[in-house]
Amino acid sequence: MKLTRKGTSVQSGNALGLNRRQFLKNAGITTGGIAAASMLGAGMVRKAEAKAVSAEGPIEQVKTICSHCSVGCGIYAEVQNGVWTGQEPAFDHPINRGGHCAKGASIRHHGHSEKRVKYPMKLEGGKWKKLSWDQAINEIGDQMLKIREESGPDSIYFMGSAKFSNEQAYLYRKFAAMWGTNNVDHSARICHSTTVAGVANTWGYGAQTNSYNDMHNCKAMLFIGSNAAEAHPVAMSHVLTGKERGAKMIVVDPRFTRTAAHADEYVHIRPGTDIPFIYGLLWHIFENGWEDNDFIRRRVYGMEAIREEVKKYTPEEVEDLTSVSGEQMYRVAKMLAEHRPGTIVWCMGGTQHTVGNANTRAYCILQLALGNMGVSGGGANIFRGHDNVQGATDFGLLFDNLPGYYGLSEGAWKHWSNVWNLEFDWVKGRFDQGSHLGKVPMNTPGIPCSRWHDGVLEDKAKIGQKDNIRLAFFWGQSVNTETRGREVREALNKMDTVVVVDPYPTMAGVMHQRKDGVYLLPAATQFETYGSISASNRSLQWRSKVIEPMFESLPDHVIMYKIAKKVGMADQMFKHIQVNNDEPLVEDITREFNKGMWTIGYTGQSPERLKQHQENWHLFSWEDLKAPGGAVKGETYGLPWPCWGTPELKHPGTHILYDTSKHVMEGGGNFRARFGVEHDGVSILAEDAGSKGNYFQDGFPEFTADMLKQLGWWDELTAEEKQHAEGKNWKTDISGGIQRVAMKHGCIPFGNAKARVKVWTFPDEIPVHREPLYTPRRDLIAKYPTHEDMQVHRLPTLFKSIQDRVISENLDKKFPLVVTSGRLVEYEGGGEETRSNPWLAELQQEMFVEINPVDAADRGIRDGDDVKLKSPEGAVIGMKAMVTERVSVGETFMPYHFAGVFEGEELQYPESGGISTKPYVVGESANTALTYGYDPVTQMQETKVSLCEIVKA
Repeated sequence: MKLTRKGTSVQSGNALGLNRRQFLKNAGITTGGIAAASMLGAGMVRKAEAKAVSAEGPIEQVKTICSHCSVGCGIYAEVQNGVWTGQEPAFDHPINRGGHCAKGASIRHHGHSEKRVKYPMKLEGGKWKKLSWDQAINEIGDQMLKIREESGPDSIYFMGSAKFSNEQAYLYRKFAAMWGTNNVDHSARICHSTTVAGVANTWGYGAQTNSYNDMHNCKAMLFIGSNAAEAHPVAMSHVLTGKERGAKMIVVDPRFTRTAAHADEYVHIRPGTDIPFIYGLLWHIFENGWEDNDFIRRRVYGMEAIREEVKKYTPEEVEDLTSVSGEQMYRVAKMLAEHRPGTIVWCMGGTQHTVGNANTRAYCILQLALGNMGVSGGGANIFRGHDNVQGATDFGLLFDNLPGYYGLSEGAWKHWSNVWNLEFDWVKGRFDQGSHLGKVPMNTPGIPCSRWHDGVLEDKAKIGQKDNIRLAFFWGQSVNTETRGREVREALNKMDTVVVVDPYPTMAGVMHQRKDGVYLLPAATQFETYGSISASNRSLQWRSKVIEPMFESLPDHVIMYKIAKKVGMADQMFKHIQVNNDEPLVEDITREFNKGMWTIGYTGQSPERLKQHQENWHLFSWEDLKAPGGAVKGETYGLPWPCWGTPELKHPGTHILYDTSKHVMEGGGNFRARFGVEHDGVSILAEDAGSKGNYFQDGFPEFTADMLKQLGWWDELTAEEKQHAEGKNWKTDISGGIQRVAMKHGCIPFGNAKARVKVWTFPDEIPVHREPLYTPRRDLIAKYPTHEDMQVHRLPTLFKSIQDRVISENLDKKFPLVVTSGRLVEYEGGGEETRSNPWLAELQQEMFVEINPVDAADRGIRDGDDVKLKSPEGAVIGMKAMVTERVSVGETFMPYHFAGVFEGEELQYPESGGISTKPYVVGESANTALTYGYDPVTQMQETKVSLCEIVKA
């Protein structure tokens, strides 16, 4: 929206009403850059003052990593007398090479933000009361123990954070395990859970296969549901490098985004039609013989089923479904075929759907058909959102997994009990011992964070646990990121206790209508602690502490220890982790997860190796992340997982997954044998030699102790390794011996199999198009219906009954506009942190909805008008109208970063230290108006296709 004055006092001579482009242009040509806010009127945004620092003090330079998106930009923080006074983007960092976005450039503000919660607080009798840490921990711990006694451990919910370090994420999942629940989750559920499920079930791992840097080598780049220019601005430097070197850039999106402005080919698709679009491309690829048949024969299982399905998606059918003409579909397919290797990039535009898992599988199938996997310039470059959402996912902050994607089977729990050096029976005894809806809680996925509120509100006879959720921790995640805002508020009101652990109060602290039972615990920012984080490309980076915790805030792992001690499980939880003055030693946590994360190769990245990479980041190449010389010669920056074996083995990390041109000890690999050795009587092992130097020169299953014995390799283990390896496999042998011996013979420990395009454990074995629940095309429902209603893990999940209601109540007629949502470059996530930053708040001051000029004219709406957006589920939210051709006729767009207003009601934020914690910018949350809809595999929420009506306010 336009930059407009918010105050009434105006300095003479300062003209206002600048738009974003004018502001950035003016700011860029002044010596103060973005700090040149002198051209803004007084009263627009109050300046946040840092405490005065003596000019005589020495300036210390600290290497750290930006805490916003997943690109992983390096920063040099300047600290004087303990105060963070300045920063520079790291010009010698191998990922950002001196690049910064608006958020990164303003990162140091968090080190002195007056909007932060400054001490523990409690809502009592409608008033906020200051508490000591001891009092807060004692009261919360007593409430936890009371609820555990009355309702069981599953009545406590642990919402985690993509802002945790790896060590904190691991510790939080361990906390939930020690407490005895799988009711733990974090924001990956609502951003890339469908990616992890779809991709891992295609070729073995659910992560980005290549890297931002490797996009320099692409010949084609297909962006679908990704607006990297706003969501990952520094990544665009790599994208544009590839484009400058000749890559063709194709952007597929319902909205003409800033990324689309760079495209050689922009393709508009109707929201929710990704699968017909991909199948439409494959129709032309198969029709013209452009597929890589040799690659498919050697390394892919089930492609014939895709060929049959694709026959249904003729150019005429695809145009009707997607709005893309046959001519453009042919042109894009030919461009991809003639420019190989090519990569595909997707983000939440592809994942946040009721068919999200099928979308991501379809993207993978396209790459397999073209033979674009396991090669530089190819792959699936899946851009993650938050700085450590990759790491938090890897460390099992998920309702259906333990760290390392081990699942929840008894074998998985026994493995981690072994790592923790705890008796399995003790760990098992921490869980509810009953059976609910025929399932045992310890081995059953919990409640996802997309639907924690249903865990509070649903009839407890219909949920797979003893009782409803009664207390929830909202630890580093804001609840305005979840759809169905009215139910979220109702759930906050109903619970016994709400505990917010965050530098800021977040919406969980203010969205309710409570008078009592809300606690705010001030967590330190990630610049007030230290540890490792994992960028989107799977590289681990060590983030050093810049300043000591501000105010009375504490690092997350310290708070975890204090609560664990209060509820009586600290001795078990920290059995092999040194604790000093209530602070667990971060390096000990790293070493503990090194001991257990064999599945995905988080075992070779010791604290010492990670610190060495940080100290020498200038030695790594911007082209391929490899160090050509020096102390880390031959290693890939950040030791991207899998970094096999123990740290002593010195595996260099894996830059490109499934790359058969390299030896496994040089980062080579092949598709994982994760799904057995045959299906329907047909072998699914690769008909390919696999990674360079593979002993078998063919497909082979994953390694076990018995397999080593059969091969005559058992005696290559040491005596100690044999003791640990007996009866185990490559995933559960905590000595690493099985992995070491397998790799000695050139074999990747997880086997060599074909990628599969048929997932026989999913509701749809192959991807099929299903119309969105709130579809504007009722004529397509009979041919492309949604799923029947079903129970997904612990919760009943609606599909057909919602779609039927849309038709029976004519909701598609009453709410004729499609609404979708997405990011702005200035803000991130729920926006609590970034909207509390005055330097960013200057740039984007109002919630808005983009509406096409035709739809605006039909409603008498002009650019800048106040409008009301009405949801088919009842919510009505107010905002400004941005009339623009970025969106097509019949389609609208909202950013999802705003909050602080709820259906016209200005929410009340507490004061902390005599200063309001209310962000500088507030507005209605898009998710208040977004509607019911969940993926049947992961419970991803639908935020990219719903219906609305917009009227002038």
